[in-house]
Amino acid sequence: MTTARRVLLEPAYLLHQRDWRDSSRIVEFFARDHGRVALFAKGVRRPGSAYAALLQPFVPLLVSWSGSADGGTLTGAELAGSPVTVAPRCLMSAFYMNELVLKLMERVDPHPDVHEAYALSLAALADPAAEQRALRLFEKRLLEALGLGLDYSHLAADGARVEPDRYYHVDPERGVTGQAERPESPGACLGADLLALAGEELAGAASLATARRLLGAALAAALDGRELESRKVARAVRSVRAGTEER
Repeated sequence: MTTARRVLLEPAYLLHQRDWRDSSRIVEFFARDHGRVALFAKGVRRPGSAYAALLQPFVPLLVSWSGSADGGTLTGAELAGSPVTVAPRCLMSAFYMNELVLKLMERVDPHPDVHEAYALSLAALADPAAEQRALRLFEKRLLEALGLGLDYSHLAADGARVEPDRYYHVDPERGVTGQAERPESPGACLGADLLALAGEELAGAASLATARRLLGAALAAALDGRELESRKVARAVRSVRAGTEER
């Protein structure tokens, strides 16, 4: 709910925060009806602050603020429901989703559909078995909301329908460009996997692997060379684990 320069009880998730002055923080939220908003949480670092325990990632909140959505003052925060229990092994994936929103979405650009997709994917990360499907669906819906989504069910040139038993080449910025001469051609994608991605019916390992490769390429193009910190951390963790296993 919004008045002239006051927003009350807006559904939101905390994306990022940093210290500001002696006792405050600048907090960045992903708000349902306002998109990314950056607010000053004054006095939140003081002992006994009512907001300190609530301002954590992955917690569904109802937040209130005064002033603009880019530099206003946080005036209230309360739980909007039960906190999301992200499985420990899925935490990096949850931070990855946060970073995608921070890097790709403009401030004060509402996308309620992406906010809903974020909430659904975050809830799915309670189950490690659902992790890959949850991430792929969020990536796909984010790209579509930003106008960067691709049609994986038709050829870009003439609109011909992709056939499930044929192999195709896909350009990360243009979509399905044509049939592959051989299944083993570099980057060739089975039509059935492309249709599974288009219909969000990602059930098998093959379709998930294809979706990860194609959406990863589309996101890389959207990020225009910017590397995600969450990916660097994930690589470092995998490297440490591999070294431990070798020993």
